[in-house]
Amino acid sequence: MALAAALGIGRFAYTPILPEMLDALCWTKVEGGLIASANYLGYLIGAVLAGKPLIAMKPRLHLLSALALSALSTTSMALASDLPSFLVLRFGGGIASAIVIVCASSLVLERLARAGHESLSGMHFAGVGLGIMISAAAVSALVALGASWRVLWVGAGAIAMGAAIAAAVLIPPEDGLARVPPPVHAERVPPRLRTMVVANGLFGFGYVITATFLVTIVRRAGDLQSIEPWVWMLFGLAAVPSVTIWCQLGERLGIMNAYALACLVEALAVATSVEWVTVPGISVSAVLLGGTFMGITALGLTAARNLCHGEPQRAIGQMTLSFAIGQMIGPTLAGWLMERSGSFRTPSLLAASALLAAAALARAKARGSSER
Repeated sequence: MALAAALGIGRFAYTPILPEMLDALCWTKVEGGLIASANYLGYLIGAVLAGKPLIAMKPRLHLLSALALSALSTTSMALASDLPSFLVLRFGGGIASAIVIVCASSLVLERLARAGHESLSGMHFAGVGLGIMISAAAVSALVALGASWRVLWVGAGAIAMGAAIAAAVLIPPEDGLARVPPPVHAERVPPRLRTMVVANGLFGFGYVITATFLVTIVRRAGDLQSIEPWVWMLFGLAAVPSVTIWCQLGERLGIMNAYALACLVEALAVATSVEWVTVPGISVSAVLLGGTFMGITALGLTAARNLCHGEPQRAIGQMTLSFAIGQMIGPTLAGWLMERSGSFRTPSLLAASALLAAAALARAKARGSSER
């Protein structure tokens, strides 16, 4: 429930609400992309903060605080009227989402490991897709009733708060086990991890443009407005089982081979969103994109842990940093290119190219590892 609240709703509710805000506030696509990038900059800062000893020593306390901040910043979007206010709120929500994913994963995965149920970790990450589905359904229902974008944010914030309360109930108090602060290392990327760090940055850039503007693409295509209410639900539905499926493929093909394959599938999804702009094409794009983005994230973090034996926190930190930088650049660049070209085709094909490059790097790393 924690990931559903802070990521599925707090982070991704912006996508289905964005078209309503663009129309009502007469924003340019650059402004819409800039606000999205503010959220991803916050995610970058939050990921850095989450690795600090103060937070690592009391993950449940900081998890609940971050969930409250996520719900508050989501609801407060309804009160903002100027660009700086929106930027600050999305920035704060981004910080909260990063702290939630780190602290929630630390608590949940640790308990699963102690209970011998590591295979259930996919259910934890499925919360992102569940939150996307719930927020998409709520936004669609409210839009059908004629609600304004401000009401949409109030509704999303109320759902996020409800999910946060559920998470507080479901995640029991820490059991008193001593927690050792993570070791402090130099920030230089270990040589054995560099290829995957670059690949993960390309993945962050490649997925986020379509993930931010998919509903806007549908809104702009007048003959596709019939699927606008449920295209984002398709995305969330596909995300729910994705981590489990891709991790199983990772066991069969090898983690980095599966990472490369997932990036290829996601590149196809991104290209399809602008090259096959029909009801079937957009539906395929939503399913393929939703069915890969969390799987690639999980595979990338697993690969990093495997490449940096004994330093998993450092490896995850470097991968998270590169991913955050990539996804922070994507929306603003996409908005700027769209304003210049009048279409999302150029930025989307650039994003697909980045995903192809990420796949090539992961495949090269897999070949190099097998030859040693």
